Amino acid sequence: MSSSGIAIAPLDLKSQFLDGLHPSNRKTILSAATLRRFSANSVATNQGHPADYFFLLTKGSARYFFVTDDGKKLLLRWLGPGDAFGGRAVLSSRSSYLVSTEMITDGSALVWNRTAIRSLAERFPRLLENALLMASDYVTWQLTAHIGLVSLTARQRVAQVLITLGRTIGKESPGGIVLDITNEDLGNAANVTPFTVSRLITEWQRGRVLDKRRGKVVLRSPERLYLNTI
Repeated sequence: MSSSGIAIAPLDLKSQFLDGLHPSNRKTILSAATLRRFSANSVATNQGHPADYFFLLTKGSARYFFVTDDGKKLLLRWLGPGDAFGGRAVLSSRSSYLVSTEMITDGSALVWNRTAIRSLAERFPRLLENALLMASDYVTWQLTAHIGLVSLTARQRVAQVLITLGRTIGKESPGGIVLDITNEDLGNAANVTPFTVSRLITEWQRGRVLDKRRGKVVLRSPERLYLNTI
């Protein structure tokens, strides 16, 4: 991780965290941040460490993960530009990060220390409202994932993860939507074995629904993928 000093961020940065704010207020908020660059596979926040910083992803993709007591790494939600993490830094009582956040690709984020982000939230109450809305969205995502775990088939869960990632971190290309994800990561996220993922990927590739490349999946048609699960 490297720091490049005070951030110079575009006022049109699209993020739910900045919704409803006047351009002059957005400028004040963004100018209080530091722009930090992260390399792929680096960890920006660590589960259990003090929540001293709040982050707003501006480039690249990241994801939450949680390490269980027996050392198993559980992959949670994927994040793209405009998504925020480290939200516990906004709380009035000092606390620790519930999960870790790792970069999937090289990227950058705007970073506020706890004192700065709390001061801004008091000055601009809309920030706190937006943070609560983002937290609510995460609870909704987690609920959907849990419902899927108990009510969807393995095929449907894998397809659901792919379609969701296509909307959040997918990159448009001439051949379709490119996702940086391995079979192992996909299996972890959908709670299925890598063998099941490999079998489904091979089937969908034969049907020209997607293409598999080293460490990547290219969705040719999310709509056809969805129809393949009905």
